[in-house]
Amino acid sequence: MQGKVLYAPKRLNTSFKKAFKASNWAASTTSFYVCEDERTNRKIVEMAAPEQKKAIIDAGFKPYSSKNETDFVKDRVAVEVQFGKYSFIAYDLIVKHMAFFVAGKIDVGVEIVPMKCLQKDMSSGPGYFEKELFNLTRQGRGVPPVPLVLIGIEP
Repeated sequence: MQGKVLYAPKRLNTSFKKAFKASNWAASTTSFYVCEDERTNRKIVEMAAPEQKKAIIDAGFKPYSSKNETDFVKDRVAVEVQFGKYSFIAYDLIVKHMAFFVAGKIDVGVEIVPMKCLQKDMSSGPGYFEKELFNLTRQGRGVPPVPLVLIGIEP
């Protein structure tokens, strides 16, 4: 795209971080344990991390420590600003927001993505609002089973 001025996702992320931090929003991490046994994982999914570890060991498996981090959390709301690859939006919606919801840390997840009119002028290929709205709508109202707000931004 020689000769064309493009929006830089990293600079946009930096601007969002400054603005959210100024309003006392902070990154947050939720830690948990997993193992290779699906039945054990089902049993422990809503337990606190120390209880998960013990239950995995008691079931005869090796616990593996894992975590999810979200960009901003405040007042039981998690916000992800996603200007990266399109696949990260689905990961945020289905995995990250769900992990914080199941852990009892949030009541709602918010995903901020570019509208198509912004995405087409970005220096990389992130996903965009219209497509992700369609993806969520296609899955039906119960998927993912965490309250979500999808926000599209434009220039």
